Amino acid sequence: MKKFFALICMITCIFGLTACGSEETLTEYEQQKVDYAEQLAAQKVVPLLASFMDDAAAQTFAENTNEEIEYIFGNDYSMNVDGYALASAIESYHSAAADIGSITAIGEAEGRIDDDQIIVYVQVEGEKKDAEAEVIFSNDMFMVLESSALNPMSSMGELMMGATLNTLVGMGTVFCVLILICLIISCFGVFAKMQTGKKNQDEKEEKKPAVESPAQQTAVLEATAPQTDDLELIAVIAAAIAASEGKTSTDGFVVRSIRKVRRSRY
Repeated sequence: MKKFFALICMITCIFGLTACGSEETLTEYEQQKVDYAEQLAAQKVVPLLASFMDDAAAQTFAENTNEEIEYIFGNDYSMNVDGYALASAIESYHSAAADIGSITAIGEAEGRIDDDQIIVYVQVEGEKKDAEAEVIFSNDMFMVLESSALNPMSSMGELMMGATLNTLVGMGTVFCVLILICLIISCFGVFAKMQTGKKNQDEKEEKKPAVESPAQQTAVLEATAPQTDDLELIAVIAAAIAASEGKTSTDGFVVRSIRKVRRSRY
């Protein structure tokens, strides 16, 4: 049973890879549109946009509105264009001039259909470096120019340099974050020690007795001295007085004060 399921999975994977690798077959009419789009992009659109790579030409053309652009290209060059898209395309070609220089040759074009668009890639040779022009037409009978851009192609050395810089930036960011995390974790121990020390100090201050002055200590001792001896002495004196007067009770006696008399030694 397991072998059967494994066989089914293998067959499914094979059919999936076959479907991914197969190219979509175009009808004769679609192939004609793609061929015409490739010819139009390589022989008309790219050379025409390349003429606006100069600063003066780009500045002069930038003064026209989108409606004027559509009229000029429709009347003078027999091209259906979108005014806003063409203005953006001229700006893209003008910006790429600083990297590739002037265009020296226009190479092969390769197009494909993507839903309601026909995308054509044209290889371009420049004075400083090569580039690739991307031209997009509407997939209908009017073949309206919807977008175009000139993208300089980076050399292998530039690609390696970019990849190296990206790697260094990524690794540097990771190490910085790790160092920051370590610092934060180490601060937790410092905060814990500070809190423990403060707690111990508060406990010591609570246990430490208050320092009293000598006068306060004397008053406390006098207030807490035992009164047992005085009470016994009062009872004995009251009983003696009552006996001398022939009374059997000490009721009615009031002791005002008791003074001790010191006897002289001589």
